[in-house]
Amino acid sequence: MINAISMTHTKGKSIAAYPAAVYVDRKMRGSPMYFAKKYLIAACIVTAIPAQAAAPISGRWITQSKDGVVEIYQCGAVLCGKLAKFLVNPPAGPGAKDINNPDKALRSRTILGLNVLTGFKADGEQYKGQIYDPKSGKTYRSIVYKGKSGNLVVKGCIGPFCQAQTWTPAG
Repeated sequence: MINAISMTHTKGKSIAAYPAAVYVDRKMRGSPMYFAKKYLIAACIVTAIPAQAAAPISGRWITQSKDGVVEIYQCGAVLCGKLAKFLVNPPAGPGAKDINNPDKALRSRTILGLNVLTGFKADGEQYKGQIYDPKSGKTYRSIVYKGKSGNLVVKGCIGPFCQAQTWTPAG
């Protein structure tokens, strides 16, 4: 309302006829301090709004099929997840190899200890990276976030289509 008074209404009138704030505001409008003050107020408002940060997902998680435990940990600037334990041994036994990998050079590595989650970075309330399925030998774009119940929602995606699993804390 203070700024609504136009200059045409003030011509020929004493500054005493207007509140001091109106007079100061008009005098400062073109000055660098006026703009600095406006930007400072805007910056304070923006920083006062909390950013939506992804809930931490590090730890040990039991897969939805309950056949393994994946340990999610910090690896450099990103998060990774390795198959830490078999809850159900694969048909080839605990020393099973990554035989379905499309890269023939990687087929001799053991599945236990293999990074199945790689390159996960926080993006808002979720993490984005890649998930590898040793059963099929395929890698998918992935989205991971902590659900309301404390479980981990893990999505593997092809294009716009995603399939979700729910992993539970391994305790």
